[in-house]
Amino acid sequence: MFDVIVQGATMPDGRVTDIGIKGDRIAAIDRLTGAKAGEVIDAFGDLVSPPFVDPHFHMDATLSYGTPRINASGTLLEGIGLWGELKEIVKVEEMVERGLRYCDWAASMGLLAIRSHVDTCDDRLLGVQAMLELRDKVKGYIDLQLVAFPQDGFYRDPSARENTIRALDMGIDVVGGIPHFERSMGDGTASVHELCQIASERGLMIDLHCDETDDPMSRHVETLAQEVTRLGLQGRAAGSHLTSMHSMDNYYVSKLLPLIAEAELAAIPNPLINITIQGRHDTFPKRRGLTRVKEMQSHGITVGWGQDCVLDPWYPLGTADMLDVAFMGLHVAQMTHPDEMRRCFDMVTTENANILNLEDYGLHVGAQASLVVLDAGNPVEALRLRPDRLCVIAKGKVISRKMRNDATLDLPGRSASVRRRHRLSQD
Repeated sequence: MFDVIVQGATMPDGRVTDIGIKGDRIAAIDRLTGAKAGEVIDAFGDLVSPPFVDPHFHMDATLSYGTPRINASGTLLEGIGLWGELKEIVKVEEMVERGLRYCDWAASMGLLAIRSHVDTCDDRLLGVQAMLELRDKVKGYIDLQLVAFPQDGFYRDPSARENTIRALDMGIDVVGGIPHFERSMGDGTASVHELCQIASERGLMIDLHCDETDDPMSRHVETLAQEVTRLGLQGRAAGSHLTSMHSMDNYYVSKLLPLIAEAELAAIPNPLINITIQGRHDTFPKRRGLTRVKEMQSHGITVGWGQDCVLDPWYPLGTADMLDVAFMGLHVAQMTHPDEMRRCFDMVTTENANILNLEDYGLHVGAQASLVVLDAGNPVEALRLRPDRLCVIAKGKVISRKMRNDATLDLPGRSASVRRRHRLSQD
């Protein structure tokens, strides 16, 4: 007897099978003909995936677009300044409410694990209080991992160092930083050294906004890789954005990539935001603003796509759909070979789960029973269509259901059936 059975599931590897769930665990993956269950989900051959994972987000700012004003220039620096204005007037209750709205939206899209950076450049630490409260409220359906993030600079802001340590003492999960925003390259380098030391001493993961600039001389990722190797933080560290790499000369990058690989340092580009914010000072040709994704992957570096922003001081759009993120990344990184497109799907599921060190993630017996049924036949088709999420199961509970989007057209001289937003695969 199972609590839930998902019948006729097409797995990401193409197998068609049933998935039996007991409690919050996957108990069986096999043909379960005749088995009983409290609830049966008929997947009809639709793609069933482990949940989507976002390794880079700013939950404290989400859904605040237009308050107190919009980012007229569209630049990173104006966005930081605008956020500085907003956090002076924002309340804990407001951040929790916006966060809950976003998490509900994300859950409906099958996005069930999120790493969010939380600004610690506020002596009141209101954002930290709000995000800790939010983490507790959504823990039944979303795994929210929080990063202590000194938005205005670990050294540049006079109280950021103390407040970042306070935030970690309050229960924030990951050490964060922004070395390229310090007053000098030297301060940026020093911040990487100290933040890595803090992560090492506390046994925590580290994720730095690193080199989010068009300046090819911003090379803090080299220092980060060195410190990760020196302190034994391999597999627990990530560099987010890394956009300066698109402006670096190829000889230097040929030295840098093996160092990143040796450190087992993960990379988190955020294609929607990187290509929107970067290159703002260029005329033509304009730089793409995305790090060297395929080159890093060819060196065995784990790379995952991040969302970064939705309707906030830095980005006026967004849908909480990680397939939108992967779709944009696929285009900008020119990952159009079938194997590369398939990998883009992994970059918003299994690769991101690896970056967050999520335990019991995936579609296998004994894994946490969190999954999503998509109105698509395979991962590449899911990227092409960004289809409806027909069912979302979080920790063994069905939390979202949606009817299939079928339509019949009555055309002059003939009739036609439109099945699942122009799916090409056969049922």
